[in-house]
Amino acid sequence: MRELQHVNKYFYKYRYKLLAGILITIVARIFLLFTPELIGNSVDVIDNYRKGITTDIAVVKSELLINILYIIGAAIIGGIFTFAMRQTIIYVSREIEYDLKNEVYQQYQRLSLDFYKSNRTGDLMSRISEDVGKVREYTGPALMYSINTVTLFIIAIFLMFRSAPTLTLYTIIPLPILSYFIYILSKAIHKRSTIVQQWLAKLSTFTQETFSGISVIKSYGIEGSTNSDFDVLAAESRQKNIDLAKIQALFYPLMIFLIGLSNIIVIYIGGKQYIDGEIESLGVIAKFIIYVNLLTWPVATVGWVTSVVQQAEASQKRINEFLKQEPSIKNQNTEPSLIEGAIEFNEVSFTYPDTNIQALNQVSFKINQRETMAIIGKTGSGKSTILDLIGRLYDVTSGEIRIDDTPIKALNLVSLREHIGYVPQEAFLFSDSIKNNIMFGKEDATEEEVIAAAKNADVHKNIKGFSKGYDTVLGERGITLSGGQKQRISIARAIIKAPQILLFDDCLSAVDTETEEKILNNLRKITSGKTTIIVSHRISSVKSADKIVVLDDGQIIQKGNHNTLIDVEGYYKELYLKQLTENQ
Repeated sequence: MRELQHVNKYFYKYRYKLLAGILITIVARIFLLFTPELIGNSVDVIDNYRKGITTDIAVVKSELLINILYIIGAAIIGGIFTFAMRQTIIYVSREIEYDLKNEVYQQYQRLSLDFYKSNRTGDLMSRISEDVGKVREYTGPALMYSINTVTLFIIAIFLMFRSAPTLTLYTIIPLPILSYFIYILSKAIHKRSTIVQQWLAKLSTFTQETFSGISVIKSYGIEGSTNSDFDVLAAESRQKNIDLAKIQALFYPLMIFLIGLSNIIVIYIGGKQYIDGEIESLGVIAKFIIYVNLLTWPVATVGWVTSVVQQAEASQKRINEFLKQEPSIKNQNTEPSLIEGAIEFNEVSFTYPDTNIQALNQVSFKINQRETMAIIGKTGSGKSTILDLIGRLYDVTSGEIRIDDTPIKALNLVSLREHIGYVPQEAFLFSDSIKNNIMFGKEDATEEEVIAAAKNADVHKNIKGFSKGYDTVLGERGITLSGGQKQRISIARAIIKAPQILLFDDCLSAVDTETEEKILNNLRKITSGKTTIIVSHRISSVKSADKIVVLDDGQIIQKGNHNTLIDVEGYYKELYLKQLTENQ
């Protein structure tokens, strides 16, 4: 249970509630164990009447009635305490589940972008849902039944030993045998539980990717092959679950057999001792039979609890693998940083750690506060990488980035990103209302601010055309919108934030030239007084920039403004003439 030690901090957090639950459990078991004693006493009353020791039938009926009332009362009180026990301990397990899910989710947010490139979404989802659910069963039901079993065993065996020591010893003979088999089976369960969770993660990943890419699957007509792939995964996952179930299925027949063996021992040894006069009454044998059967469920739960603990151990191990990871991007300054917007790259080189592809090579430039710089170049030249480095989604391989003449690593990471408005190349919208998607950039934005941002992004008319307007709920990743509409809503989300630095990554590629011109005119007003970087393939989007940088294969091959660059031979002039011809 080494991996499960991680949740001990939550046991300590809720220690008082757990202690109350333990005390309630003990009380509930005590009232439950009144029943065998009362039944044994009732059998003795009847046996004494049969033997002629008691001759008054009215006395016999009175004693039996009193015992029945006591049994009913003990059952009612025990049931009340059992309900309270479940409400206390199971409630704590739900609190621990909530805390653990939050811990995992917060860790997911802390981890850097390279983590998400090396791990699949389905696997991440499986660990925060299925794996945490398995751990919850350990912190709740497994804990509750363990306390219940231990309490019942201690009290029951004490009462049994007090009544008939020799018979008690014979009765508990099967227990060590049971313990040995549990030990052997637990090892097998642990191994197979780990495999089951791994295959569940594979299934989650496959289905998540299938649903996200359903339009591609349908357009290529590959539903059949996708179903076949899923069938293979599902069949293998089913087999792994069957392998686990086979091992788990050995517990219950084994326990029923051992409990039945204990009953036979009670009847045979107890009967022999009664005949030999070592036991004075039949009530003792009746009590022992009830005690043994009361212990049937707790003994059975030993196997179930062991299985749950083994599965929880396997799940917590998978969770701990992520919790132990440290983000490659760390906030080295806890004090808030004031960001004004001057940006400088000094011989910056960067190689992606997951692919080992060099994206930038000795790149140097400087943007003064409130200036607009445009970056243009071929696909794969490193344009988007520059924006990622400014937002510190990655750290440079060599060289230095300075913001307001301060090394970017020395700035508070939260402050840096709060002062940046970023529009990515592939606009990502959440499955929420359009209004909330825009307000993602500013949670406390007023309705007037939302509308103003939409108007500046030239998407207000489109939104008003929807049946529910700004309250229209989008499909996953904004699938219900066109590419241009998604880009413009993404622009509105960035500009409503009113940041000091605005980064636009080819965010007008899906709109027509007329709409582009409207948005650019609006952006020129909005970006006035802000540092702005525009990445684009269109000359029309960058020609008004104060500075233009042309990238090729991770290196700067041209610098200047629009007027100077169209007067010299090179990539910029070629692209300008080509697009000018296409627009005529």
